[in-house]
This record gives sequence, C-alpha cells and structure tokens, in this order.
Amino acid sequence: MEDILQVEHVTKRFTGHTALDDVSLSVPTGKIYGLLGPNGAGKTTLIRIINHITAPDEGRVLFQGTPLTEKDVAHIGYLPEERGLYKKMKVGEQAMFFARLKGLKSSQAREELKKWFEKFQISDWWDKKVEELSKGMAQKVQFIVTVLHRPSLLIFDEPFSGFDPINAELLKREILELRDQGATVIFSTHNMDSVERLCDDITLINRSHNILSGNVARIREAHGKDRYRLAFDGNPQELLTNLGARLLSNKVEAIEGNQFKAELHVKPDVERREIIDIVNRTVDLISFDRALPSMNDIFLNTVAEYNRAHNISNELTPVLG
Repeated sequence: MEDILQVEHVTKRFTGHTALDDVSLSVPTGKIYGLLGPNGAGKTTLIRIINHITAPDEGRVLFQGTPLTEKDVAHIGYLPEERGLYKKMKVGEQAMFFARLKGLKSSQAREELKKWFEKFQISDWWDKKVEELSKGMAQKVQFIVTVLHRPSLLIFDEPFSGFDPINAELLKREILELRDQGATVIFSTHNMDSVERLCDDITLINRSHNILSGNVARIREAHGKDRYRLAFDGNPQELLTNLGARLLSNKVEAIEGNQFKAELHVKPDVERREIIDIVNRTVDLISFDRALPSMNDIFLNTVAEYNRAHNISNELTPVLG
C-alpha cells in the first residue's frame, strides 16, 4: 500500500528564520504517525503546509501520490493546537455549522453529530452556549467536528492538551478506532507515553531538520542495543567490579533484602553471553532481558546528540510528558 503523504525536500523560510530546512518524510496509509520535536522546531509550519494554509518555498507535498492541491483539503481533518469556537453560538448550532462546511447535508450532519455527542456524553449540552462549556468539553466538540466527515487523513496538534486522564484515554481509544476503520492519523505531541502507546511511526524534527524517522518499535530496538536489565540476589559492588571496563554506564537499585535490579549499558564489542556468564559467576541471577529505552529518552538523547554535533547549546524547553 502506498504512502498517503510524502513530504519531499520541503524548505520554508520566514524573515530572518528558516522554519523547515530540506525536510522529507513519508506517512504510511492507515497508520498513526507521530510528529515530534521541541517547541519551535518546525512541526506547526509543516502541518500548515500539509493543510495548504501556507506553501513551501522549496520542495513539494504529495497526497495519495499526486501533488497536494487545495481540493485535497476536503479529505483532511485538522484539529489545531489553538482551538477556536464561537462562544455565543449554541453547541449544536455550531457543530451543525462546521458539519455543513465540510459538505454534509443537514439531516446527515444532525444524525452523525447526535451519535458522536452520545458517545462523548455531551448530549445534554446541545442547546447550551459554547461559553458555558469547560475546556475539556469544548475540545470534545472540536474533535467531533474534525472527524465527522470521515477524512482519510486526520491531523491532531496536541490533541490531549487540557484533558483529564479519563477523557484523554477516551480520546486515545477513538484515535485507535479511527485508524482501525482505515483513517491515517498524524499527531503532534510532547506526550511520549502517548507516542509509545499509539504511534506506528514517527518523525523527530529539531532546529528545522528531520533528525530521526522510522517505525517506533524498530527505533526502540536500535537504541536499546547493548543495554540490559537484570534482577539478582547478591553483592552489587562485586558484580560491577567483575564487569569492570565492559560497562559504559550502570544503574543499580535495591529491591528488598539482598535482591537488586540493575540497568547496564555495555560497550558495543562486548557479547551478551559474556555479560551473562560474569553475572552468573558473581551473583544469583533472577532475570535478564534487553532494556529498551523509552521514547522520552530517545527524544532527549537524539536531540542532544544532534545539538552537540552542530555545536548548539543543549537547552530543551521542559515540555515533555
């Protein structure tokens, strides 16, 4: 199956600032794709280009194999981070307004909206004014009108912002269901837990460049090479002494009594069987496994490595969740 979206060598400049610099990526059809990066990295600019709100200075975007045009926007649902509803309108009236803008007939729009309002447990708010809604309820309405016309590509910018854990979980389930029904989802987020739970693939943008792209599971596997997690009964200091120069780093924590858990990062030329042999001869081994890093750790380490390679100060805005 071909990629639903291809971004080819896109560059976008503003006065005194390059927002995107030769960025390329491909979004597989029917997958959930995470667009990650620190604040100001260029993610929102790329989303605006995909939505045909602005145009690239160089490069192009292909939608379903052909150059993106304004007509393709009808097949895209976009929920921006900066939400906007007309506060004085009634909730149902406004939802109907947006549904009609997306091409639904009045009867069809009302029927579909009623179903979504029931699912999100906001039916009682149909005739209330938008200004009476809480932030979370307003976001539910905005999510509904984004997906109502069943677009083939959905783009969510920080979709979980402002939601309590229960409603965030509800939204995650709906996103997974939309994917299972055939939609492709792109979402920009700082919530790395959501990335691990939802995303099939990701792109990490930093300083206007694509510095990491690929399948989430394969990225974690690659970054987890030479890292192990173990539990044991014995003397941790003796174990670390015997492992000696084979380690690049280690972290040991007590469990209870004489039991400990440890994370070891070994040198690339050290075989796993050698580590297991030393551990078995030194302590009573309880468990031993690969230690896959979290996406949060991969995010931080990849950005830090990129910045070091380009002599850039490693100052990340503390926005990761």
